[in-house]
Order: sequence, then structure tokens, then C-alpha cells
Amino acid sequence: MSINIGEISVPDLPVFFSMFLTIYLIAYFIVFRNWKPQIRPEASSCLISIFHGTPAVFLATRAVFSSSSRTFASANTAAQNTVLDFSVAYFFTDLLHYIVFNPSDVLFIGHHLATLFVFLTCRFLVFHGACAILGLLILAEVTSACQNAWTLAGARKSDPDSQLAVKVYHLLSPPFYAFYSIVRGVLGPLFFVKMVSFYARGGAHGVIPNWLWISWAIVVGTAITVSILWIWNLWIDLFRERKANQLGQDKKIR
Repeated sequence: MSINIGEISVPDLPVFFSMFLTIYLIAYFIVFRNWKPQIRPEASSCLISIFHGTPAVFLATRAVFSSSSRTFASANTAAQNTVLDFSVAYFFTDLLHYIVFNPSDVLFIGHHLATLFVFLTCRFLVFHGACAILGLLILAEVTSACQNAWTLAGARKSDPDSQLAVKVYHLLSPPFYAFYSIVRGVLGPLFFVKMVSFYARGGAHGVIPNWLWISWAIVVGTAITVSILWIWNLWIDLFRERKANQLGQDKKIR
């Protein structure tokens, strides 16, 4: 797909990539210029995630429900391809961020490469299955705004000059954990099972090869498992912290 700029038609993907890269550079050199050097890259990554996550949810929802055919094997529509391009551009930009600033973070680099594999094969190889992929995208990004606010607050909470960040972090943690747990721990697996069942019954026979949907299932299943383990560990840390604080208060009272 392409975007018309005057009389010139420019493909979506490079336009979206240029947009996310520009947002990242503005965040790094202007918006967060007074933040500590160690957290400026992470904060800049959060800002491009904010510009991707919530818009992607609305764009993907509209693209899916505006289509007359909404099965997991339906041919991609122009609107769905545009959303895929939008997300590919974001993940590629964020992948560059990790390669430059956190090359040892193999987990996130692997996650982004696997996600790009799913998006790119759906978009440019089989031209089908966008309803399934965008459904997963909606579930993945619906928690994005809350997660990025929590992440930014967490990045600043160790700064003694930013007591507001500490308050925001502790205020956001329980509702964010609960929201994330429902989406990634309940709705995500349910959607995943529905998708895999559809493909396993041969619902996409002739349009999406078995090796490809199985690859998608491995990527998505792994991502869901890692997400559940991540939020589980956060809950454990939260309860341990609260228990420690309670014990500390009890000792003061005595």
C-alpha cells in the first residue's frame, strides 16, 4: 500500500518507519534530554511504543471489522495491510533501538525478530490471515498505554528528584498487573486456542501452508507463555514488597 504526498505515491512502510525513527530521535535528543543517559534509550523506546500501541488497537479493530470476510484465512484487505505495515515499521525501529543500546537483551531482540517474521509473512508471503494476526495485535497492544506509563515511572523511580514517579509507579502497579493478567493470561490464550484450532482443522488449506501457521503458533504460544511468567513474577515481587513493608511497620509500632 502507499500514501499519496502531493502527486507522489510513497509506500506505507518507509513512511511509517521514518515516522517512528523521527519520534525516537526527538524523544532521545529533546523530550528526554535531561534524563539520565542510562534511561534515555528506554524512555525513547516507550515513547514510540505509545505512538504505536493505542493507535494500532484502533486501526486494527477498524480494519478487521470493516472487512466483509473475517475468518482467520481471509485474504488481507488494503486497510489490514496498512496496519501490518504500521506495526512492522514500529517493531523494526524498536529492534534497532535494542541492537544499538541493548545488544545483550537477547529475549527482546528475539521477540521482535519473531514478531516481524509473523507480520512480514502474513503481509508479503501468503497475503492471508491478517484477521488472526491483527486480533493478536489488538490483545498485545491494548495494555500498551498503561504499560508504557508504568515503565516510564519505573525508570524514574530511583531518581531522588522524582518522587512523583515513585507515587505513579506504585499507584499504577496493581491495576496494570490486573489488566495485563486478564488480557495476556485469559483473553490471549483463548484467542490463541481458537486460532490454532481453526488452522489445525484445515481452515486455511490452500492459502496458508501448514509450516507457516505452525510457525505462527510457536511464536505466539511462546510469547504468551513468557508474558504470563513475566506478570506472575511481578505479582510475586509486589506481594513480597508489601509484606516486607507491613513487617517494617509492625516493628515500628512495637
